[in-house]
Amino acid sequence: MACESWRDKLDAYVDGELSPSEASALATHIRQCASCAADALERVQMKRAVAVAGKRFEPSAEFREKIRRSVATGPRRSGSGLWKIVVVPAALVLILSVAVNWYVDREKARRQQVYSELADLHVATLASASPVDVVSTDRHTVKPWFEGKIPFTFNLPELQNTDFTLVGGRVTYLGQAPGAQLIYRIRKHEISAFIFQDRAGETASVPSSPVRAFSFNVESWTKNGLRYFVIGDVSGGDIEALSKLLRDAG
Repeated sequence: MACESWRDKLDAYVDGELSPSEASALATHIRQCASCAADALERVQMKRAVAVAGKRFEPSAEFREKIRRSVATGPRRSGSGLWKIVVVPAALVLILSVAVNWYVDREKARRQQVYSELADLHVATLASASPVDVVSTDRHTVKPWFEGKIPFTFNLPELQNTDFTLVGGRVTYLGQAPGAQLIYRIRKHEISAFIFQDRAGETASVPSSPVRAFSFNVESWTKNGLRYFVIGDVSGGDIEALSKLLRDAG
């Protein structure tokens, strides 16, 4: 069966490890096959459950501070002035280098975590039997539906004379923060547009320029206190075109 070959690739698809052509082909298959869609959704839900469980056991700030103080209060040894002149600057350079590398790695991990969550949300939507809670191609129907469901408002673009079609929207969550997920269609492909309140501490490392992440093209920007993400298995040009429409509408 055709599904057998696709099922062997579901784990790689969910983890963003397929080539762009394979990811696009599998996404098309998922939209047409209820069985594979259910398997993909199950894998995404398991992945998100594991990620949430992992965060529950992170060491607290108090525990980390206690360890830092215990290391810092070790016995002091006297040394010659020459030892201080030679060793102290070298130690400072080493500490600075470690600190910079730690900061870069932390920001990279944070950025990858954001992209991973967005990819999971997008895949789960494609695999869901009910991808949107409000079904309408009319922006004047979709936008008011979110009132009272999320703590902010936003504008949607006019799509007349464009290749894009609004499918609908749903409330979603990124890092437990509520936001809007809008589904657009272009040439039988779905694109997710996410809108959240901007939380610079969590998304400051996310670049504004288009990037390739987890088999998807992604573009992100901030405007009027909101953080936008556009993600899909379409070309970078399609992502940029939809992003421009959303920017101009906001």
